[in-house]
Amino acid sequence: MVKKLLPDFALSPAYGSRAMTEPVPRYTLPEGEMPPETAYRLIHDELMLDGNARLNLATFVTTWMEPEAERLMSETFDKNMIDKDEYPQTAEVETRCVNMVARLFNAPEEAETVGVSTLGSSEAVMLAGMALKWSWRKRREAAGQPAGQPNLILGANVQVVWEKFCRYWEVEPRYIPMREGRYVIEPEEVTTRIDENTIGVVAILGTTFTGEFEPIEAIHDAVVRHNAAHGLAVPLHIDAASGGFVAPFIHPDLRWDFRLPNVVSINVSGHKYGLVYPGVGWAVWRDRQHLPEELIFHVNYLGGDMPTFTLNFSRPGNQIIGQYYNFLRLGR
Repeated sequence: MVKKLLPDFALSPAYGSRAMTEPVPRYTLPEGEMPPETAYRLIHDELMLDGNARLNLATFVTTWMEPEAERLMSETFDKNMIDKDEYPQTAEVETRCVNMVARLFNAPEEAETVGVSTLGSSEAVMLAGMALKWSWRKRREAAGQPAGQPNLILGANVQVVWEKFCRYWEVEPRYIPMREGRYVIEPEEVTTRIDENTIGVVAILGTTFTGEFEPIEAIHDAVVRHNAAHGLAVPLHIDAASGGFVAPFIHPDLRWDFRLPNVVSINVSGHKYGLVYPGVGWAVWRDRQHLPEELIFHVNYLGGDMPTFTLNFSRPGNQIIGQYYNFLRLGR
C-alpha cells in the first residue's frame, strides 16, 4: 500500500532547530539570516517578559479595540499620512475627524476652525504652545514692543510635556503650586501671574494625577476681566487630553470649550478616551487667525501642494482610520 508522505516535523522543532542552537547577538546585527518563524518566536517569547497591556490601568492608553477596527487598521498601516495626493481618501477621513472633534467642542459655526491630527496629545500640546508663542510675538511686534521674555501660566499639576515645551521653546513657566486638599488651579492664582509677556494660560480638563476638571469657565472669566482692565489679549488653551472625549457626553452643559470666547485652542488624546490604540491625538484652533501662517509649511515634492503643521513627517494612517471607526461606530 502506498501511503502519503507526511512532513517530517522532527527536523524543525519549535525550540530545537539549528537556528536556535546559535547565540543571537543583542546589540549587533547577526552575521546571517534566520527563518521567519524563528525570528518571530524569539521576539514573541522575549516580549512575554513585558506586563500584560490589558491589565495596564496606569498609563491612560487604549488596550483593546473591536475586531472590525483592528481589521481596518491592519489594512491601512502602510498608508503614509503625509502623502495626501497618493491617499486622498485617508486625507478626507482625517478632515472629517477634525471637523467632528471641532463640532464636539462647540466650535462657532461662523469661525474658520482648523485642526490637525498628531501622534498623541503631547505633540498636540507642542503645536498649540508654538501657536500661542508665535501669536504673542506677532502682537508684541505689531505694537512695537520687545518679544524676548515670553511666559506661560500653568499649574504644577500639568503633564510633563508642558515642561518640555517651555524648555525646548524657551518660554518661562509660571507654575501655580498645589496645596493640601486642592489639586487644581484657581482664577485668582492665575491673574496675579499674568503680565504683558504672558503668551497664554493653560487649564486642564482632567488632570493627570487626580482626573479633576479645573474650574475652566471661572478661570476664563477672570482672565477676560484682567485683559479688559490691563489692555491685554492673553488667551486660554485647554489641555483636554483626558477629559475631551468624556465631558461632552457626561457633562454636556459644562462650559469649558469653544463656547468660551477666549479659548483659542484645545488638544485631546485619541488613544485615551478616544479608544484608539496609541498613538493618535488632535489639536484644534477656534479660528485660522489663532494658528499663525508662518508655522504652516507647504510641501510639493510628493505631488501637489500639501500644507503641514506637525513635529514629524511620515506616519501611518491607520490610527486615523481607527479613530474614524470609533466616531462612526459609537456616535454621540
